Amino acid sequence: MADSTETFAELSYEEAREQLVAVVAKLEAGGVSLEESLALWERGEALAQRCEEWLEGARRRLDAARREPAGGAEPGE
Repeated sequence: MADSTETFAELSYEEAREQLVAVVAKLEAGGVSLEESLALWERGEALAQRCEEWLEGARRRLDAARREPAGGAEPGE
């Protein structure tokens, strides 16, 4: 569990989500030490944050696209 913030920053949304699903599955399965559970939890939090960053960026892009007139023309032209 020695991943750094820089490593998470390089993940695509799909990669981060896939890794997050794996972390959740491990936590739900149990059978790991408290120390490993905490490390998994922290990793999951970082992965969830990365997914949220991707989704927020997509929302901003969609909002910007909705505000721009089609074809770059001003409304009423």
